[in-house]
Formats: sequence, structure tokens, C-alpha cells
Amino acid sequence: MSVTQDIRAAFSRRDNALIQLILLNALVWAVLIVFQAVLFLAQSRGIYTVVMRYLALSSDGWVLLRHPWTLLTYAFVHEGFLHILFNMLNLYWFGQIIREYLGDRRLVSIYVLGALAGAVLFLLAYNFLPALQPMVGQPVLGASASVTAIIVAAATLLPDYTFMLFILGPVKIKWIALVVVLISIAGINGGNAGGEITHLGGALLGFIFIKQLNGDRDMGKPVVATGAWLSRLFQRRTAMQVTHRGSASAARPAAAGKAAPSATHPEEVDLILDKISRSGYESLSKDEKQKLFRASQQ
Repeated sequence: MSVTQDIRAAFSRRDNALIQLILLNALVWAVLIVFQAVLFLAQSRGIYTVVMRYLALSSDGWVLLRHPWTLLTYAFVHEGFLHILFNMLNLYWFGQIIREYLGDRRLVSIYVLGALAGAVLFLLAYNFLPALQPMVGQPVLGASASVTAIIVAAATLLPDYTFMLFILGPVKIKWIALVVVLISIAGINGGNAGGEITHLGGALLGFIFIKQLNGDRDMGKPVVATGAWLSRLFQRRTAMQVTHRGSASAARPAAAGKAAPSATHPEEVDLILDKISRSGYESLSKDEKQKLFRASQQ
């Protein structure tokens, strides 16, 4: 199987959100690396700066009005190798906890909402705090806000969950999250104030998300609903086909035969996959297994 086929297979699975998030970040980073190298050889490096304006989040409100999508795209863009390496390692380690206990959809919800919360705090800080106002226009990029949201969410959900750290040995996740937040606070007066502020926005979101979830209030519902709408929209577009004259006559014998079973609704499939994630395939009823099988044939 080729690399392209492996990537397609990874994105085609519904229960693979963690790997999909990591792959998406890695693919964007790889494309930008190749693009930057090509522009360097062509002596057109200025084009790269223009492209980054359409991907990174600017602290200038007027720029944001022209590029509103950067509220989210910035969370998938990295420039340095160590930047993306540490972000993806943390996303993998802590994302596994969220995925195991809360499922794929809530993992994606925390990632997206963490990015948005980091962006909002970043914009407020640079436009209203006197110490940062002179630097309005400075951009920010990277998945750190989303990753910090996932770290703090995992620590809020399971504060006594233990990681085995090199040299230090067993350390409870609540202390790891606390150190991450303190490092971000300490870094505000350094050279990456914008990035550290987005971390704090993500951390606040991760904490609130779990607290709200414990009160049976799911902040991720709008994210899930938007994702489901986009998925249905994409499926409808890909299902459109040009009908030739011969296809109508070929379809008649099939219509005259036995009626095909009703299609499984995408929302039903999501509920079944959530049940598998929580309790395993064997927990499904016979009817649920049949629905899942029909969905795989659509």
C-alpha cells in the first residue's frame, strides 16, 4: 500500500480522530517545508510570507476581518521541527486519555475549542493590554493552544492519572498540567508572549470543558454538529453523478426486483461507533450490527 493510500485509509476511519489530527498537522508542515524550499530556490521567498498571512492568526483586528478562517487554521500550522514534534508528542500522549474516556468527537471538540479560546484571549490581550498594544499585528501559529487544552482537560478529568517520566519516574498528570500552565505564565514576558497567551486560553477552555461536562453540559455539541453538517454536505457532493441514457434503462430491472434496505443515517452510525469506542463491538445488538454493515456498503 502506498503512502497516499495509507493516508486515505487513516482519514476514512471514523474512530481515528487522534491520528487524523496528528496527520493533518504533519501534512501541513511537510507541504510548507517543501513550498518554502522551492521558493528559496526560485528566489521568491516573499511569496511564503504572503501565504503565511492567510494561515497564521494576526493580532490586528482589521487583518482578522479579512482572514476570519485564521481563527482555526493557525492551530494546524508549524514552522520549526521541534515546535511540531513536541506539540504532536503531547497531543498523542494526552489525546489518548481523552479519546479513551470521552471518545473521538470530544477530543476533536476540545482541540477546536481550545484553538478558538486561545485565539480569543490572544486578540483581547494584544488589543486591550497596554503592555502588548504596541505589538499589535504580531501573528501567532501552532497547535499549542489546542494541545494545552487537551492536557488540562485530561488533568481535570483524571487528576491522579500517572505518567512514567524519564528520570523523574511516576508523576501525576495534575502536576504536569500545573507545570505547563506555570511555564506559559512565566513566558509571557519573554519573546513569545502571544504564543504563551494562547496556551493559557486553551488551558482555561480545557478546564471549563470538563467541569461543564461533569454537569451534563457538553460544550462540544456545536463543533460536532458543524462537523456532521460538513460531512453530509461533502457526501452529497461526492454522490452526485452524471446520468447517461444507458444508465436509466440499466436501473429498471433493479427497481423491479426486491427493494433495497433503507440506508443507515450518519447520526445513527456515529452513535454506534461511540458505543463501540466505549464498550467494544460485542456490546452491539444484532440490529446495530446490521446497521453498521449497511453503512459500510453505502
